[in-house]
Amino acid sequence: METLLEWDYHLFELINGTSHSFFDAIAVYWRDKMFWIPLYLLIFWFLFKHFAAKKVGVILLGAILVVVLSDQISSGIIKPLVKRDRPCKNVDLAQDIHLIVACGSGKSFVSSHATNHFAIAIYLGLLLKILLPAAMPLLLFWAASISYCQVYVGVHYPSDVFAGAILGLLIGSFVFWLLQNIFLPKLKLE
Repeated sequence: METLLEWDYHLFELINGTSHSFFDAIAVYWRDKMFWIPLYLLIFWFLFKHFAAKKVGVILLGAILVVVLSDQISSGIIKPLVKRDRPCKNVDLAQDIHLIVACGSGKSFVSSHATNHFAIAIYLGLLLKILLPAAMPLLLFWAASISYCQVYVGVHYPSDVFAGAILGLLIGSFVFWLLQNIFLPKLKLE
């Protein structure tokens, strides 16, 4: 376990220690959920264009369930159990951290940003895979880039975002399975 933590710290220092003023400015916005409102609106418009209104309602309820589950499991259950401090609160790393945003008062493991974004990415990617085959890799890249920014700005370790990504993928896949098999068993993407 100690070796894994050493690798985690080392990888954190590699990612966080490579500061570029241009990327610093982008990373602050890239990880901000408000920055992505136009993308969310575009996705909702696409859903309304390609699905019956009743199905869109169920799909949106599924998306809300994805976000609630991913946020509550990561922030409400796992973080209080693990109690891992953020790297920006680690006194051994404090003098070397390139902190671009406020450190935050919460715990570090697992990253809620990673959990939430990977959960919604896999949920939407599975939903849209027939209509837009390119959606899945784009959405997963989107979630990965936001997760990377969490390490880059100094508020999470790589293992926090990696575990959050896995948790998010499981939650998003589970809610999609519920949607497809229980709520909309005849879901057709036409």
